[in-house]
Amino acid sequence: MTTATTGSRSGATPELKPYLRLLTATQFAFNTGFYAVLPYLATHLGDGLGMAGWLVGLVLGLRTFSQQGLFVVGGALTDRYGPRPVVLTGCVLRIAGFCWLAQAATTATVIGAVLLIGFAAALFSPAVESETARAAVAHERETGTPRAQVLAVFSAAGQAGAFLGPLLGSLLLLLGGGFRTACLAGAVVFVGVLAGHARLMPRRPRRVRTARTGAVLPREVFANRPFLVLCLVHSSYLVSYNQLYLALPKEVERATGSQSALGGLFALSSLLVVAAQLPLTRWSARRVPPRTALVAGLVVVAAGFAAVPLAPGGPAGLLPGATLVVLLTLGQMLLVPAARGLVPDLVDDHRLGLATGALSSVSGLAVLVGSAATGTLLGAPGPVLWTALAAVPLAGAALALTLDRGRRPPEPAGTVTD
Repeated sequence: MTTATTGSRSGATPELKPYLRLLTATQFAFNTGFYAVLPYLATHLGDGLGMAGWLVGLVLGLRTFSQQGLFVVGGALTDRYGPRPVVLTGCVLRIAGFCWLAQAATTATVIGAVLLIGFAAALFSPAVESETARAAVAHERETGTPRAQVLAVFSAAGQAGAFLGPLLGSLLLLLGGGFRTACLAGAVVFVGVLAGHARLMPRRPRRVRTARTGAVLPREVFANRPFLVLCLVHSSYLVSYNQLYLALPKEVERATGSQSALGGLFALSSLLVVAAQLPLTRWSARRVPPRTALVAGLVVVAAGFAAVPLAPGGPAGLLPGATLVVLLTLGQMLLVPAARGLVPDLVDDHRLGLATGALSSVSGLAVLVGSAATGTLLGAPGPVLWTALAAVPLAGAALALTLDRGRRPPEPAGTVTD
């Protein structure tokens, strides 16, 4: 017992087995390569290729749909064939998509490239996320380290990549390489990911129950009330988190007259996750059950929206926006590892990939609807807008209370004597 808990207690991160380290490094590399390109895509399409604004929006929307909306497909394929072939195929398609986008010069070729890039992620991400959840559960059983703590390492690695990727893209642009060079750099990152998984990922596909694989909408997932409730709870979080891209820019522009400070606020969010995710999850995973973490996280998110019309302007008028970013990020850090850790408890192991993909796809659909609704409120008076936005995570918190309390957290490591 002492040996099992020492690693997570004495260090900043739990001691992970090589396979979990591979999956965590994968998430870091995935986001590094992706965010080296994505932040500069809209400018490339508008200024570089001369596309109209509505067409740029359409292309970006198609990329999101081909990724988030098709996660359920990647998850189902992972359950059927195992993670290795799905991950390797996703890597190959992402490399091809980035290379294609680097050369695309017409509307049709750009759309084809971004659809390919999005679908690659729809294969890659559910396979990696479901395999990480499965490995985290096994790690918890073997060592006593809470699965949420392992999943927090995974989340922090992704945020570190999301922070480093735009810096890499900016450096390439400053050096005169241009958008095409950034695309090719992203492709090189995925070549490394492909090589690492081809060498290190287990070769045998997971066995599936062939009697059940024929169902397009298997009952144990899509008629599973607790899992569907979790999907709705997670959706309320993702609709709220998406306000970083909708309501926050409007608030920053209102306060400062431009959106130039947005980059600093996004960097603040990423750095906060990198610095605080692991200690926060290490504390919460051993002291509160998953349902409590979900509820607390959503309440903190709601507090972030409620604080915007109440906070003073502060330095450069950015204090309300910074308060929103900090509280939204703290809420995210509480609830996301808990939500991911609950999925293996709510569905059968042989449907874990499908369930992981469905969690993202349902949330993506909710974001699509929620973004349209939010767009109609952006012109409303501030108190009306921010109260309506705060109501979304509060509704999710109320819904989360209908879930079972969840696993009893392991005893705090501090109770073990060396």
